[in-house]
This record gives sequence, C-alpha cells and structure tokens, in this order.
Amino acid sequence: MKNNIAGPVTLPLPDINAVKKLAEKLAPLLCKGDVIGLSGDIGIGKTVFARFIINTLASMDKIYLDHVPSPTFTLVQNYKFLNLDIFHIDLYRIQRPHEVHELGIDDIFADGVALIEWPERLGMFLPGDWLQFKFGQGTNHEERTVDIISYGKSHKRTMDALIDV
Repeated sequence: MKNNIAGPVTLPLPDINAVKKLAEKLAPLLCKGDVIGLSGDIGIGKTVFARFIINTLASMDKIYLDHVPSPTFTLVQNYKFLNLDIFHIDLYRIQRPHEVHELGIDDIFADGVALIEWPERLGMFLPGDWLQFKFGQGTNHEERTVDIISYGKSHKRTMDALIDV
C-alpha cells in the first residue's frame, strides 16, 4: 500500500523526558487493532518508548506495574488494561517472517494493540495499515530523533495529534 503512505514527520527528542512526553501523548490515542512499529538501531530507545506507553496506559487505568520487562527472549509480553490489550513484541530474534505465525500474530492484530520492535522482520505479514516510529541518534548522546510514518489510512488522527509534541 505504498500509495497510502503519510509522512515522515520528523520530531526532535532532545532527552528522555521528550521521549516520555511523546509516549504519553500517543498512549491515549491507541485503539484496538492499532499496529505500532518501533524501528531503529539496537540501544536507540525502542523498548524504553514501549515501556513509557505501557506505563502510561497502566497509570490511566490506575494499575500499578512493578516491572515492564523487555520481550527480547519471550518475544511477546501481554498487558490487559480495562479497555485495551497491549502486546509488546520484539522480533529481533526472528530469522524468517513466517516464524511470526507461531506467535499468533493474526490474533494479536485483531485483539489488541501491537507495539512491535523490529517490525520490518514481519516482511509480507506486516499489515497494510500501521504506524512506524523510526528512532535515530541525535547530535549528542541523549538526543534522539523520530520519524513517524503512517502506512494506510487509519492513523491520520494519530499523526495529527502527535505533530504538536
């Protein structure tokens, strides 16, 4: 669906607080069926961003989460909130796209919100409608940039709301 690509919108994230602010702005916009791809090099902050989203949703529901682990080894962590299920997925260890079917990826896409680190590893199984956050290194150690790209049509609401971060 290359003809339905919007963006990228590039946002500077001068420090960890800016990353948290972006996650806090995104979290309440998420809806069942949303697929959020988190791309970028190892150590750039994909997992940190996902944790901020998950903790924001927990806080909104007045749920205390002691720890939000990285799904690097489990591949999928599931969080059930009052009105939304979040699936934090790390595909770094996936070698071939067809391996994602063992994770129940089709059910995940239908039943909740998928926060996917390394979404490009889904290959042809990546849905046509998803939102990508591509993190990059800024000019100093703490600074990041993020390119936000919408594939498909349903994320225009999210893109519009995030522009003012």
